[in-house]
Amino acid sequence: MTAPSNPMHDFGFDQGQGLEMGIYTLGDHLPNPKDGSRVSAGERVHEFIRYAQAAEQAGLAYFGLGESHQEYFASQAHAVILGAIAQATEKIRIGSSSTIISTSDPVRVYENFSTLDLISNGRAELVAGRASRVGLFELLGYDLRDYEELYEEKLELLLQINREESVTWSGNFRAPLNEAEVIPRPAEERLRIWRAVGGAPGSAIKAGLAGVPMVMAHLGGTTSVFQRTVDSYRQAAEHAGFDPATLPITTAGFFHVAETSQKALQNTYSHMNEGMIRTNGQGMPKQMYAQSVDPMSIANLGSPQQVIEKILHQHEVFGHQRYIGQIDFGGVEFADVMKQIDIIGEEIIPAIRKYTASSNQGDK
Repeated sequence: MTAPSNPMHDFGFDQGQGLEMGIYTLGDHLPNPKDGSRVSAGERVHEFIRYAQAAEQAGLAYFGLGESHQEYFASQAHAVILGAIAQATEKIRIGSSSTIISTSDPVRVYENFSTLDLISNGRAELVAGRASRVGLFELLGYDLRDYEELYEEKLELLLQINREESVTWSGNFRAPLNEAEVIPRPAEERLRIWRAVGGAPGSAIKAGLAGVPMVMAHLGGTTSVFQRTVDSYRQAAEHAGFDPATLPITTAGFFHVAETSQKALQNTYSHMNEGMIRTNGQGMPKQMYAQSVDPMSIANLGSPQQVIEKILHQHEVFGHQRYIGQIDFGGVEFADVMKQIDIIGEEIIPAIRKYTASSNQGDK
């Protein structure tokens, strides 16, 4: 399997600008645990669009929207919503926080995201995920026992479609292709495709062996634990003959800033706990969640200065190109999300840029 000569360049990363920041949502549609209120599905979809507009105005680099085909989510047709976002924005990169390739036809996924790329004038990206919530397997007619095989086969086909305009392919889970032309093609030569990776190194190793850029998502734990995943990714890439320095990495996880770390915990715990109960069937232990404000925690919760220091530490450890924060999970009110976006633009991004842009490295 081959890769672009320099994915770092193809993905538009300029090392001189330092660490990029963005936000994402999984598209959840949950009641506010404070009063049980819940906006309509239509209003929730329009909130996603307004998040992206606000993120662009605040100077963020990326907005991502996921899909999850079950109760308490509103973005099952995430590519359709991203099309609306493409029309409502001009500069910000847009894409999936995860497109569940395991239960989708790679041909249709490629058609959708190439079209999105054309609508957005080359701003689209695709994060290929395998599904942490597995109800969609039964809904869409797939056997959960094929979980790993479905993902690997369909991702391989998606990447082949991205490399080749005429595709000949055969596998176990869809009809073969014989010199198939998959159109439209994206604005540039290839679509920007990432592999979604969790905390364990296994999937990161596969991403590295294939020379595919990686989005590493995390719920919690220490930065040092996730360093092993990043190291495994780069070692695997080098072993397969790729230059790790050309393979971009994004990290993705919970984000919230408040006046103090305790206030950040108070603001978000009820949302996190209720959201986990409703979507995963198991809540978040309060004592475990309290560890999120620890300086070594991978979750970026705390005061603005604490979060800045955490992000800078993570960048020093990982050497990644982009961090995206999830700031709306668990029925967080729209006004609170918009406030977080403002803080990112006014306080977080300038500090991160100051200390990570190459022209300022000597000022650290």
